[in-house]
Amino acid sequence: MTVGLLVITHNRIGEELLSSAVGTLGICPLCTETLVVRSDCDPDQLREEARAQLQRLDQGDGVLVLTDIYGSTPSNIAHSLLDPKGVRVVSGVNLPMLLRVLNYPQLNLDELAQKALSGGRDGIIDCCPEEKRAPRALP
Repeated sequence: MTVGLLVITHNRIGEELLSSAVGTLGICPLCTETLVVRSDCDPDQLREEARAQLQRLDQGDGVLVLTDIYGSTPSNIAHSLLDPKGVRVVSGVNLPMLLRVLNYPQLNLDELAQKALSGGRDGIIDCCPEEKRAPRALP
């Protein structure tokens, strides 16, 4: 058994991230689903849909839920699914985070949540080294 993965985002961001990650890896080693949250959605209806997705995804090892902006509607829906026994939620999903998660399908739910956090953080890099930045005038 493995952890299931649910990606809840604004519009099709989650679908596109998942498609890009699977295209990069060539496989999708976890059971995954996405939930599209549009601006005109009914959050209560989507919450019920998300619960049904959790049931399909949970094979006994829990479900990791990735969402985009903390405090937004997708994040609020994800947060309503929290269950210390089997559902972890991580916000700020990006492609490095998703790739990191999919690279470690053998990990348990807590370990996979930690990989998501490290992948998301490690994927954000200032690509201009300090020594190559133009000097700024002092105010």
